[in-house]
Amino acid sequence: MPIVTVQLIEGRTDEQLKAMVSEVTDAVEKTTGANREAIQVVIEEMKKTHYSVGGVRKSDQ
Repeated sequence: MPIVTVQLIEGRTDEQLKAMVSEVTDAVEKTTGANREAIQVVIEEMKKTHYSVGGVRKSDQ
């Protein structure tokens, strides 16, 4: 049972998230041979104030 966790900064539409889940599931199914019904995708959305690169929060860029 593959479990894939995707971490993203918030801001994608529901349609974008649905498409991503479908594409990730397709890729895992194709590359591992796992049964599609067993593949789990977890989306963790982060606020821009909770993520930084190089010491600068994304909300401050």
